[in-house]
Amino acid sequence: MMKFYLVDVKDINSNIPRSNFAEADIDNLADMIIESGGIIRPLVLKPTDAETYTVIDGHFEYYAAVKAKEKNPRKGEMVNAFVISPKNEDTIFKQVSAFKEFKYSKNIENKVLKETNQSESSLGKHELSLIEKQINDLRVELAQERQERQKFYEYIKSLETQIPKQITPLEAFNSLNLLELTLRLRTAGFTDKKAVQVAESVEKARKKKQFESLKDVIARVTIPSAKKQVKGISADKMVDIVDIWSRIFFK
Repeated sequence: MMKFYLVDVKDINSNIPRSNFAEADIDNLADMIIESGGIIRPLVLKPTDAETYTVIDGHFEYYAAVKAKEKNPRKGEMVNAFVISPKNEDTIFKQVSAFKEFKYSKNIENKVLKETNQSESSLGKHELSLIEKQINDLRVELAQERQERQKFYEYIKSLETQIPKQITPLEAFNSLNLLELTLRLRTAGFTDKKAVQVAESVEKARKKKQFESLKDVIARVTIPSAKKQVKGISADKMVDIVDIWSRIFFK
């Protein structure tokens, strides 16, 4: 599974040297990124630890984003990215390799066609037949690679529906359904049981009246304990919720 995020450029690195790309091209794309407000083609990243990532695909775009941040720190700070999970790493690598092979095959086909046009008059029928066969074989391979490419684009499009809603913690308590709120509470360290209890209490309380502040949430959300009701979210836990949700969902 890949997830779509906005990632800070400073948390990303690439194992492809910047010198592999022309500085003029990097600078030109950086200006476009600043002008448009972001990169059109998301990077594909792999987490290296809890806060950093390495580029799997999109090295050129990454270096252009770095240049954009150097030019305009405010507009070039964040980039669109798909972050892959470790269990899907091999599959993503295969797709990235397919794209590279597609570009390589395209260059070969163009080269063969050019050389054919230049030497066609001096070649015999047998030689021309062999060249035509090679071109046809390349076209078949390209057709297969285009199909793989289309499947990848469709997969990315389907993942866009999984982009988390960028809402504040207070809005989350007031609007998320029971399942969504339970899942988010679990990311903040609640056990499965307590996350369900707190989410149910939130839903019950907001039916009577929407929460006006996070302090209001703390005051009104309670869960059963022994023979009495106790606070479902402490003030310290609310601080953790705001911090964790801001880093995961609201970049």
